[in-house]
Amino acid sequence: MLASSSSTTTISLASLHPVVTNYNASSTPSLNPSSLSFSSNSSYSCLSPLSFGLHSKIHLRINSKPKGLRVSCSKSEPLKVMISGAPASGKGTQCELIVQKFGLVHISTGDLLRAEVSSGTEIGNKAKEFMNAGRLVPDEIVTAMVTARLSSQDAKEKGWLLDGYPRSLAQAQSLEELNIRPDIYIVLDVPDEILIDRCVGRRLDPVTGKIYHLKNFPPDLDEIKARLVTRADDTEEKVKSRLEIYKQNAAAISSTYASITKKIDGNRSKDLVFNDINSLLSQLQKDKTAKSVKPVLQTETHLDQASSKQDKWRGIPTRLNNIPHSREIRNYFYDDVLQATQRAVNDGRTRLKVEINIPELNPEMDVYRIGTLMELVRVIALSFADDGKRVKVCVQGSMGEGALAGMPLQLAGSRKILEFMDWGDYGAMGTFIKIGSIGAKEVNEQDDMFILVAPQNAVGNCIIDDLKAMTDAAGNRPVILINPRLKTMGRDKRLEYAASFENCYFFRLLYYAGTQYPIMGAIRMTYPYGYELYKRVDEPSGKEKYVPLSTFAERPTIDEINDAFLGKPKNKDKKASGIWGFLSGVF
Repeated sequence: MLASSSSTTTISLASLHPVVTNYNASSTPSLNPSSLSFSSNSSYSCLSPLSFGLHSKIHLRINSKPKGLRVSCSKSEPLKVMISGAPASGKGTQCELIVQKFGLVHISTGDLLRAEVSSGTEIGNKAKEFMNAGRLVPDEIVTAMVTARLSSQDAKEKGWLLDGYPRSLAQAQSLEELNIRPDIYIVLDVPDEILIDRCVGRRLDPVTGKIYHLKNFPPDLDEIKARLVTRADDTEEKVKSRLEIYKQNAAAISSTYASITKKIDGNRSKDLVFNDINSLLSQLQKDKTAKSVKPVLQTETHLDQASSKQDKWRGIPTRLNNIPHSREIRNYFYDDVLQATQRAVNDGRTRLKVEINIPELNPEMDVYRIGTLMELVRVIALSFADDGKRVKVCVQGSMGEGALAGMPLQLAGSRKILEFMDWGDYGAMGTFIKIGSIGAKEVNEQDDMFILVAPQNAVGNCIIDDLKAMTDAAGNRPVILINPRLKTMGRDKRLEYAASFENCYFFRLLYYAGTQYPIMGAIRMTYPYGYELYKRVDEPSGKEKYVPLSTFAERPTIDEINDAFLGKPKNKDKKASGIWGFLSGVF
């Protein structure tokens, strides 16, 4: 049975049978009738939060030693482009122009299918069976062909232009799972009536295979005009049907590439359309080149020591209920958050959030330390500054008027702390890093990215409008929310906006209901991977460790976590209902 209170969501476990081979059931206390909790409300009455005196030097520092300016040189990555457009949008023409200008490898699923079938390959023979039967070729076959072509040497060296693929959410997800993601997703936007006119007016020369248009591109010779024929799929009825299918497919995959989508007005001459595309790709190419050769501020910090261990995760640290956290534990989480954030930004993600709920970063606990939060922010900001980016770190100001004026207590004085912190001796503060507030007026042209410190709603005031104005002004530049606390209040559009930020990092400890001891497990997610559920196990030696129970593509519901701890198999069709379904969605 699930239990709840006004501040705690819980999972009840009548008995515990985790599917872990080295789990010792006798070493675990009985959970009957206790329950497991996702608790953000916690207290440690014997410990007090860290205090700061603003008249003394703040002891929040990474041991930074200036090493001056270095030049980082590496081979720039080739362009990776996807292009989408409805039938007769001019996509084929633009693909030709892109290939001519940028030398990309043009990859079309239609061409791939024909090549595989004519070559008699295993994939081609399988595809031929479906084509001969008049059926669509399954996604797994098409994806296999596309990924094989993308992994070829010429595509790796020259870059690629993926034409009209993916066409479904399943295909897009398959590419994401294989970590195949474009730098830009170009959509040619043309009104339906124009597309229909273009299709219906098209004519095919059966001798040369060339396509003409009765009004826009008629043949010069009467001899050619006399032999032109209408393609079977260029009738108005079939064109409308194809347009509807295209719209459905485009809508399905739009969320996957929302952050890198560029719409181009395709209802113009081919030269004007290409001018816009050329401008986008040239700037993208310039940015990639700038990343490969540029001056970089270099400091020697604990991050340098961890750089050789990038992406080599060491497992969840133990004794997380011991407060204050050791420097080793803090550094572990700083590195873990930083690596996930860097991967997301490097992949072109622009609306990100970090949610980390360890005791020192949980404002509901009396062991909450604003210093730990500020130090995490500093590590992220300094790392991106070290890569040559200009970072603006923003804290919300006072909101409201009269009796409602003020700001959340856990953010009080945070801007002063940021200004007094030790940002190293090499001049990052004021040049590569600046402190600001949350709002559109803080967005300047020279800013490359924005880190927002714990934005949250206050009683009677909602920060989301200011957040939205700021992100609109930021455009395609990354905006990273660190531990946002945007409660479910306000209009639906506000909530929809808050949900538009994707997790690049998530970590939460799991406790017994209503307590903060013992820790029962943890949930961890780092971009671009899924959610990992761990159980804490006491060992006979007196030590502890975290063992994996399950993984999830999306944030697991209460029922899914409960089932994993009970050792039940996953039920893909099972959904939480009633109030618990709502709480699962909120979690």
